[in-house]
Amino acid sequence: MASRVLSLRIDGDLWERISDHAARRGMTAQDYVVQALVRDDFDERFKAAVEETDRFYAEPPSQAGSA
Repeated sequence: MASRVLSLRIDGDLWERISDHAARRGMTAQDYVVQALVRDDFDERFKAAVEETDRFYAEPPSQAGSA
């Protein structure tokens, strides 16, 4: 898998919070941000898969009133 570069402009206070969270986990700020992005992407894909499964197994609309 090829890697790409993403450059971000981040507020100083946000950078400090990110760095603090990363340090508590023994990570670099870059690794912490990448892990957060990967986790968020997984969460979105998982949510979409669950919703698709729910639609697939949903009961068909009732035919109330048809005889």
